[in-house]
Amino acid sequence: MSKLEPTPRVEPFVTQPAGPAARVAWIDARNGIAGDMLLGALVDAGAPLGELQRAVDAVIPGTVRLTSRQVRRAGMRATKVDVELLAADLPHRLWADIRDMLRAASGLDDATRDRALAVFGRLAEAEARAHGIDPEEVHFHEVGAWDSIADVVGVCAALGELGIARLSAGPVALGSGSIKTAHGDIPVPVPAVLELSAGWRVVAGGEGELATPTGMALVTSLSAVCEELPAIVVAAVGVGAGTRDVDGRPNVVRVVVGSPVVAAGELEDPELEEAVVLEANVDDLDPRVWPGVIAALIDDGASDAWLTPILMKKGRPAHTLAVLTSPDRVAELRARMFGLVPTLGVRQSVVRRSVLERTWRTVDVEGAAVRIKLAHARGAIVTATPEFEDAALAARESGSAVRNVLDRAVAAAVAAGLTPGSAVPD
Repeated sequence: MSKLEPTPRVEPFVTQPAGPAARVAWIDARNGIAGDMLLGALVDAGAPLGELQRAVDAVIPGTVRLTSRQVRRAGMRATKVDVELLAADLPHRLWADIRDMLRAASGLDDATRDRALAVFGRLAEAEARAHGIDPEEVHFHEVGAWDSIADVVGVCAALGELGIARLSAGPVALGSGSIKTAHGDIPVPVPAVLELSAGWRVVAGGEGELATPTGMALVTSLSAVCEELPAIVVAAVGVGAGTRDVDGRPNVVRVVVGSPVVAAGELEDPELEEAVVLEANVDDLDPRVWPGVIAALIDDGASDAWLTPILMKKGRPAHTLAVLTSPDRVAELRARMFGLVPTLGVRQSVVRRSVLERTWRTVDVEGAAVRIKLAHARGAIVTATPEFEDAALAARESGSAVRNVLDRAVAAAVAAGLTPGSAVPD
């Protein structure tokens, strides 16, 4: 489980420029989490219900109607979003069926589609591990109902409507006791919720099922990190209600939306940006598979991916798979990691990095085109490096050694004025 660290207070503080692109949100799930509760909180924070309805209609047209109303839970005002069924429900569905519906939804924007696929993909992985089957064989029960599809798509669309660039959440209350399901009486937290909790800080929090698989999948798939309320300038607070009104405990989820607050010194470097590192320890993967894993993660949008040899318990040799990504790609890449390697948990941490601008120029090496990657800052070249794949292809075609082609490419770059300290050519 990840450990929550207190947010350090660094003086003086200033806010980043306001605007939708800079917005962040934090989920308060200390009373539990469910899909409809999080959807209600986002609507209460300002997400337009009509736009969310359009997103849901793109996936399951003419099937459900979203409505909202004001309620009270243990004396606290909250918004309750209800999903009204307009058509007869269908029996249990395969994960592949839901995946196909999302992919075929032409009216759904790519960001909402990717988030929803990541959430349902995580659900399928969790259910598969809980039941000991392949994810493709998972039949969704409560999770696959039309209202849960509406909850997931609605939440994913709401994040886009609110302009949330980064989402995080606090510890989640899971509940205790037992509940009746399609499989009979099972203990709370239910197995899928526990699987989805890997790497997250959780507490019991009370009697009954406080966190549903859908709610837990939304939190752990879409949030960049588990943390206490970060330093932000609050713009809106949304409170979403669950169905029950429980004495002594408000059955609500809160969402705090605002602009991030950073130390003044950090804003002096315009190249400083936020990134997330995802990590998983793996000791049971055929080493011949690793190059394909790294390549797949890069192809799926990772900024970088790498392996570090480690020694695990009982002296087992293993590797740490690390993936560097922008905050908006966390959900998709975390789901991809679970699909590519046999790990039960992915930990993550937020980092800040400074990135040089990059430009490509091409030089001729004995009739072959070899690209030169220019890393530059403030208009001046910092490094100029031949692209290895181009050099390797040129070497195969000419019969030369790769190292000789690389040397000739460097010489051609120098002759073209592509050297450190020189101005970046137009």
